[in-house]
Amino acid sequence: MLKLLKRLIIFGVLLSLAGGGLLAWLLTSPVTMKSERVEFHIAPGSSLRSAAGEIVNAGVRFEPRLFILLGKAMRVEAAIKAGSYEISQGINLIDLMNKLTRGDVTQTEIAFIEGMNFRQIREKLDAHPDIRHDTKGLPEAEIMRLIGAPDIPAEGRFFPDTYLFAKQSRDVDVLRRAFHAMARHLEREWEARAAGLPYADPQQALIMASIVEKETGRDQERPLIAAVFVNRLRLGMLLQTDPTVIYGMGERFDGNLRKRDLQTDTPYNTYTRGGLPPTPIAMPGLASLRAALHPAQSQALYFVARGDGSSYFSRSLEEHNQAVNRYQRGGR
Repeated sequence: MLKLLKRLIIFGVLLSLAGGGLLAWLLTSPVTMKSERVEFHIAPGSSLRSAAGEIVNAGVRFEPRLFILLGKAMRVEAAIKAGSYEISQGINLIDLMNKLTRGDVTQTEIAFIEGMNFRQIREKLDAHPDIRHDTKGLPEAEIMRLIGAPDIPAEGRFFPDTYLFAKQSRDVDVLRRAFHAMARHLEREWEARAAGLPYADPQQALIMASIVEKETGRDQERPLIAAVFVNRLRLGMLLQTDPTVIYGMGERFDGNLRKRDLQTDTPYNTYTRGGLPPTPIAMPGLASLRAALHPAQSQALYFVARGDGSSYFSRSLEEHNQAVNRYQRGGR
């Protein structure tokens, strides 16, 4: 009887070891995948069971019950992170579980370029295939409310940069990051501004920076461009800057700016209205912000494009007219 009991105990131990070996093999062997890479999305609040279902439906073959037991054994039932994931061949269930609990989501990016306006930003967001388009079709005021800035105009308030984000992130979250980035840069540059500038508040500096952004052909000329417009503001002269007119025309602008366009009054026509326009006209970069708040020490009041990307700066109308004849009218 005693011998039989010993044999039963030994058999149970061997069976347990064999089962443990099988379990270890199942957990550490690569899962079968339909392709070299598989993408899947885990929704917020997903359970281990629903997460396993999403992964299997995406083309990864494993036993969902084993995945659930693994999560419970690791005590991570509530620790998996929502988001979009990409896995490659060779991954096993333990590595897969660790990936989900780390939140090692697949990232993508979007680039907001200096000089883009808010309409162009929205078009770029709407066209991005890996982002949730929660703001598509919403009015500007509603978007700013969602961002947390209900009383601030959207134009110029987003910092141009390349933003990384997890696939299927909300577009409003990307906009919120860009908004706060611009707020930080504007606050820092405003605090360090040169003395005696003709701006009542940071918003006016942002407006000027947007004009500098659109008027500048060569980076090194930004402070000189800013100096021309700052000098004009101080003297009460009209700014007479074409990009503001173009912005005010909106979709009516066909690529050609005509004399009648310069004479048609809009809130943004700086040929017919004094001072700065009511809002920025584009998204200025950091260099334009700094130029607007640290303009060059210059008495120039005019500039004209040379035709090579640079500008010729003049202190008097007579000198400016001569430069226009030379660089734009072929010396006539």
